[in-house]
Amino acid sequence: MRLHRLTVTAFGPFGGTQTVDFDELSTAGLFLLHGPTGAGKTSVLDAVCYALYGSVPGARQGGGQGTALRSDHAAPATRTEVTLELTVAGRRLEITRQPPWERPKKRGTGTTLDKAQTWLRAYDATAAAWKDLSRSHQEIGEEITQLLGMSREQFCQVVLLPQGDFARFLRADAEARGKLLGRLFDTRRFADVEKRLAERRRATEAQVRDGDAALLADAHRMQQAAGDAMRLPDLDPGEPGLAEAVLGAAAVARSTAREQLTVAECTLAAAESAQAAAGRALDDARELARLQQRFTQARERAARLEEGAGAYREAQALMERSRKAEAVAPALDLRESADAEHRRAAAAEARARALLPDTFTDAGAAGLAAAARRAAEELGGLDSARRAERRLAELLDERAGLDRQERADADVLQEAEAWLDGWEETRTALQTRVDSAQQAAALAEQLAVRREPARQRLKAARLRDQLAEDTDRAVERARTAQEEALRAQQHWLDLKEQRLTGIAAELATHLTDGEPCAVCGATEHPAPARKVAGHVDREAEERALAAYRRADEQRAENERNLGIVREALAAATAEAGDTPTEQLARETEELEEQYEQARRGAAELHAAQERLRQAGHEHERRVAARQEAAVRSAARVGHRERLESERTALEEELDRARGALDSVAARAAQLERRTALLTDAADAARAAEDTAQRLKDADARLADAAFRAGFDTPRDAAAALLDDDAHRQLQRRLDAWQNEEAAVRAVLAEADTAAAARQQPADLTSAQLAADTAARRLREAASAHDAAARRCAELDRLSARATASVRRLAPLREEYDRVARMAGLTAGTSADNERRMRLESYVLAARLEQVAAAATVRLRRMSSGRYTLVHSDDRTGRGRSGLGLHVVDAWTGRERDTATLSGGETFFASLALALGLADVVTDEAGGVRLDTLFIDEGFGSLDDQTLDEVLDVLDSLRERDRSVGIVSHVPDLRRRIHAQLEVVKGRSGSVLRQRGAG
Repeated sequence: MRLHRLTVTAFGPFGGTQTVDFDELSTAGLFLLHGPTGAGKTSVLDAVCYALYGSVPGARQGGGQGTALRSDHAAPATRTEVTLELTVAGRRLEITRQPPWERPKKRGTGTTLDKAQTWLRAYDATAAAWKDLSRSHQEIGEEITQLLGMSREQFCQVVLLPQGDFARFLRADAEARGKLLGRLFDTRRFADVEKRLAERRRATEAQVRDGDAALLADAHRMQQAAGDAMRLPDLDPGEPGLAEAVLGAAAVARSTAREQLTVAECTLAAAESAQAAAGRALDDARELARLQQRFTQARERAARLEEGAGAYREAQALMERSRKAEAVAPALDLRESADAEHRRAAAAEARARALLPDTFTDAGAAGLAAAARRAAEELGGLDSARRAERRLAELLDERAGLDRQERADADVLQEAEAWLDGWEETRTALQTRVDSAQQAAALAEQLAVRREPARQRLKAARLRDQLAEDTDRAVERARTAQEEALRAQQHWLDLKEQRLTGIAAELATHLTDGEPCAVCGATEHPAPARKVAGHVDREAEERALAAYRRADEQRAENERNLGIVREALAAATAEAGDTPTEQLARETEELEEQYEQARRGAAELHAAQERLRQAGHEHERRVAARQEAAVRSAARVGHRERLESERTALEEELDRARGALDSVAARAAQLERRTALLTDAADAARAAEDTAQRLKDADARLADAAFRAGFDTPRDAAAALLDDDAHRQLQRRLDAWQNEEAAVRAVLAEADTAAAARQQPADLTSAQLAADTAARRLREAASAHDAAARRCAELDRLSARATASVRRLAPLREEYDRVARMAGLTAGTSADNERRMRLESYVLAARLEQVAAAATVRLRRMSSGRYTLVHSDDRTGRGRSGLGLHVVDAWTGRERDTATLSGGETFFASLALALGLADVVTDEAGGVRLDTLFIDEGFGSLDDQTLDEVLDVLDSLRERDRSVGIVSHVPDLRRRIHAQLEVVKGRSGSVLRQRGAG
């Protein structure tokens, strides 16, 4: 990487535009950057860093890029800008960056914030012109970082060599060196590996402890299941040997449980045999008792049968007579049926004759039938008269209906005439209402179009009034904030000028006898400046600057708010106009009232049209009803005349048919009743004669059947006959006696029953007691066997689960052991790590060894071959080893700590270390050539000879086509180095003066 040209505008202390031509400065190889304290030498380096990375080195970065980088001396309309032209990776590029800028508004008062801008261009040698590549912050940042191969922090350490940092590095302990090297070489990934291993160790340890806890829980369950047969190991989760101890105790418990199960099985088998023998003895005793009781009961039943033998023979005789009487039963049933039928027929005949006149008392069945036929013939002659009577009633109903129709039509005609007389007036009124509603609807549509604009204008007017008040308040706040900012700025500038006036006294407070001055490098301080009354220190200036920045930020915020309120006021005024809000409110209210009135009138349109349509239909219906009523009235006159003529003829016919009765119906009812009575009486007389003959025939057949069955009279046969219920009861008695006799005979004939009767009575109590005792012992043995079996099964299950847990935990234990060893090794706590070096320290030690080797090459030349830097991995005190740095003195042949070097020796040792570190970091970053380097301060501590040797080493860098810029106050360097860039400060800002090698 080679720098060509740098242009800064309104950046840091530079109020205007300043340009640095690095090509001219680099022709001599070495160039000097000098100027008074606070002039802006470091700001030149900050501008280079900002152009490349968009930010400045660490402590100088400040709180915000926009305000911290802008020059306080710049004109308000001048924007801060940095442009850097460089060659990197064979490409000539130009980078331009503009930080955020709070500029004055082009119209009105106040400020507005412009965003940061970045441009990247590449030079096209073929076209001899610059070509735009990108305007994206992110793309440009990624492109530059990729081309340089270094982060901003690495660039600041490699290209902008801060000698003070490396002097502290030489005197620092291992911990401080580790922090600096970690930032330079980015070894955070190795620290992350240590952290990751420690986390994995804790995680696997927790998993192992959880697994052991679960294993111990299973062991406790096994102990509960085994009782006193198992002893648990006195170990905690995570301790070695826990799994083996638990499995061994479980094996002993299972063996003991199986022995107990074998004993329980033998006891159960013996109890089962004893219970079976006692059961058989009890069954034999029960069988003997049953047979003995059976024999006794059979003897008792035989005695009872003997006592009831007489009754059995009587029942047999009764059953025999009943069987004989069953042959006469059909004749008896026939005679009883005929007798009942005859009695019913005679009673019916008596009832029928009682209803007839006395003239028919002695008449037979034939005479009654003849009289019935004569009455029926007379009844048939009255059919015509009945039809005439019904027609006469219909005629009367028709005439009444005609009268009702005539009255109804008269009412219809009267109502229609009255309604039609007012039709024209009604139609005119309804049409007028329809026309009014249509006019109101049209007006409502016109007013609806005007409503929303009026509302919006009223709303804008109210907003205009509110914004006008807000604008007045915002103007007052902006004016007050501007005055406060101006007062704070003036106060800060006064304090800054006072501090610059007394800066010598402030620098003198840090002088120590024997230590070089940070300005001139002298080690003697005969007359240091003294602080005067009212001296302004750095803290007071920074407080004033912070107060000014806060006031300026508040001013900018108030002006932005004022601009926003004014823009809103202009928009509201453009919409509302200049009309007062009260007038717009009155006009809007009047418009709303007119619209509501028109809308209510328009709402009546549909109802009015519907009423007009209904009135037209009613008019048509009334006219039609009047015409129909007139037609019906004319038709009723002829119909009424026809009905009157027919009524006269029917009345004459009915007078002839009624006779002495009131009506034809009464005469017909009289004849119908007489015919029915005569017919019923004739039928009853014939039925009585027929049933009497059938009864006589049944008596003859009954007498013949009784004689053939062996009975003297039919009455004897009827007495011997049993009904079904009595026959069944008697048969059951006979069958029961016979079955009982057969059963008793069979029991008494059984050989085993007779043999049991000859033995002694059975002792059931003793047999039952023995059986109960054997059953109780069997239950106890079975319970003990079940408990032993469950114990074995539970121990087997828990042992299997414990074995599976141990097998499952085995890989986890192996992983834990492996991770714990690795974590201890990388953390430096393991016994295998003899030097107790952490992994990050080990990597940094290798880097430090490379840096020491690269620095020694230049340190030997600077010290005339006297000093050599070596890396040491010895432990210091109780700390860890690996980051020690010693210097070997060739004059004494001894190795000592770098903290023992003098001020000048420390400078050129730190310079050699910085150059060596630059080479190592460059090689690690991909071998990007760094053709431009800067070295900051420290040359005032060197004597002339050492200074010449140091400059020779720096001048030798030109052999690699490099240019080195030295930042220093040392006056002797101005004589030795001809190419110079001077920073001159003034009240209006600093300026740059460049002088070439010639």
